[in-house]
This record gives sequence, C-alpha cells and structure tokens, in this order.
Amino acid sequence: MTSLRAELADIRSLEEALHRPEVRRSRDAVEALLAEGFVEFGASGTVYRRAEIIDLLIQEDDNNDGDLRTANYSLTSISRDAVLLTYESQRTQDDGSKRYVLRSSIWKHNGEKWQMLFHQGTIKRS
Repeated sequence: MTSLRAELADIRSLEEALHRPEVRRSRDAVEALLAEGFVEFGASGTVYRRAEIIDLLIQEDDNNDGDLRTANYSLTSISRDAVLLTYESQRTQDDGSKRYVLRSSIWKHNGEKWQMLFHQGTIKRS
C-alpha cells in the first residue's frame, strides 16, 4: 500500500467520480466503483443495496441535483486493505436553498482496485 496521503488523493478521486453525472449514468462505471455487497444509508434515511442504487443512478437526470461542493476530506486506515473516507457536502438547489451533509465511505482494495463497500450521508444540523 502507498502512503495515506497518496491514498487520500486516489480515494477522493474515485469518490468524486461518483458525483459526476456521466459516471452516475454509466452502469459499467458504477459497477466498477461499487463492491459486491455495497450498502448505502442515505441522508433521507433510506437503505440502498448495490443493484438498487445502480438502477437509480443510471436513471437520474441532470436537473435534479443542483450544485454540489465538497470539503474537509479525511482518510483513516481501518485495515491493510480498507480505509474510511469522511467529508462534507453542500448542495445548492435551484431555489437557492442549501443542504449540508456529512458523508462517510468505506473503500476496500480487492487486490486489483479500490471499490466502495459502504456509504452514509447524514444531514448536518447547525
């Protein structure tokens, strides 16, 4: 494994790929990024499994998300082949309102590449 700093750049790049509409709408791209057994606890409180989230992502349209900004990325090693990525997101809707979410993802290295195994979004309260 490389240094945690180098891994942060790699994992952040993979995480941010999942923010891009062209990646989200590509079944092949999302399947490559999400590990078998993937689970997401959404900020809405909904639990998503891998197949379900892939189906939802590839059906998204460009206009439902608003402007997304991310900040305060941090990476923690949790085993030789797994890391925890945490960060904050801010999404500005078309009406100007903002939604702040604390995010965490577990990325696991399968011997060939990093894949997201778990993701959680939690609404950030003031």
